[in-house]
Amino acid sequence: MKFGKTLQALLLGAVSAVAINSAALAADSVAEAPAAGFNWSGLYVGFGGGVGAVKHGLEIANPNGPETMGLPDLGGGGVFGEVTVGYDYMVSDRFLLGAFADGHFGNIGLSLEAAGGFADATLNNTYGFDVAARAGYLLTPTTLGYVLGGYSWQQFKLDGTIVGTPFEFDESRSGYVLGVGLETVVSGNWTLKSEYRYANYGNDTVVDLGGTGLLNVAPTTHTFHVGANYRFGGQNGGGTSFAAPAYSWTGFYVGGALGAGAITDEINLGGGAASFNGIGGEGAFGELSVGYDHELNGNWVVGIMVDGRYSGMSTQLFDASALGGPKLEGKADYGFDILARVGAKVNESTLAYVIGGYSWQHVTEDRLDGADVTEFDWSVGGFSVGGGLETAVTNNMSVNLEYRYSKFEGQDYDSGGMWETVPAFHTVRVGAKYKFN
Repeated sequence: MKFGKTLQALLLGAVSAVAINSAALAADSVAEAPAAGFNWSGLYVGFGGGVGAVKHGLEIANPNGPETMGLPDLGGGGVFGEVTVGYDYMVSDRFLLGAFADGHFGNIGLSLEAAGGFADATLNNTYGFDVAARAGYLLTPTTLGYVLGGYSWQQFKLDGTIVGTPFEFDESRSGYVLGVGLETVVSGNWTLKSEYRYANYGNDTVVDLGGTGLLNVAPTTHTFHVGANYRFGGQNGGGTSFAAPAYSWTGFYVGGALGAGAITDEINLGGGAASFNGIGGEGAFGELSVGYDHELNGNWVVGIMVDGRYSGMSTQLFDASALGGPKLEGKADYGFDILARVGAKVNESTLAYVIGGYSWQHVTEDRLDGADVTEFDWSVGGFSVGGGLETAVTNNMSVNLEYRYSKFEGQDYDSGGMWETVPAFHTVRVGAKYKFN
């Protein structure tokens, strides 16, 4: 994807900055991030940003019947910023209920560029807001794990030119949002959050094609949020005071994770004649990992890991099965990663880290035509970069929430450069690790 290098720099820069600042605070005095007694109840405001992807499911529907024909799913990625206001209330020593509203703005979307100025277009998620409730559980006195759900509103904008003629189209959609996150105290009244959200904006008609059908579009988004919240009264006392685990970051570990995300493939045509960013997909996956971490100077952690995954992430390329025709689908079914990471302790039980390294992916493309199935498969190597938060929940167990952007080498299907697919993924995983001391 054309924003891949920018995204890589943004991720490494942003999460590294958090890690470096957190390490500096810890070096001055770890006690500045209190081990107990933080008051999670009350009003807070926050700011942040993130990365993510959108998938637009396209279909032509029969206006006089239930039959539909699926067109290629479209999708792309980008970045966003956001501001938040919320309120939480501790209903017991470890359980929390709250609500929040945030506004976001960004450039998550897709683009088309054709040589010679023939066409230039973008379809972006420009701005929107979420209003949601959340329920949380204190994993330690200073780290909260939570789930969220609620209402989402998003503005979509299509604009560009075709043969020098400009065009523009705006549409707003309402839907629902679901998510999961970690939030941890870093210093004083400040907390740091790492969060994944999935939003679905329904399947609505955008163009009436007359007697030939209706063009329906179903947008969904997968976004990863990093933010800082200022909690009024966080240091006023009255908070929980149970003991945090005594966790050593040095040692071997095994782990497992469940995740979800989006596929955003870039298509290059005719040796540079046109670039379309891109074809989209989505799905869930499972993952197993093994690795080793080593703590340096009481603040920094470095490590290496290997993981293997099996995925249900797929992209619809064409589906006329409801009309008795063929169906073509691409599946990113299994792969592995060899990754290194560097992290800084934001408090005694929680680590902020960046991660990067080599990724390998197997892809299967299936064509179903009645009872006949034609399968074509291929594999590619590439890289992954990302970051996340990890917190200890017992003396040997930790949990983490992590985002990765993965980009792979192009596949030209032996076309002599006339057609190239460059796969890319935006994925988030929730994992657990067992550390051998």
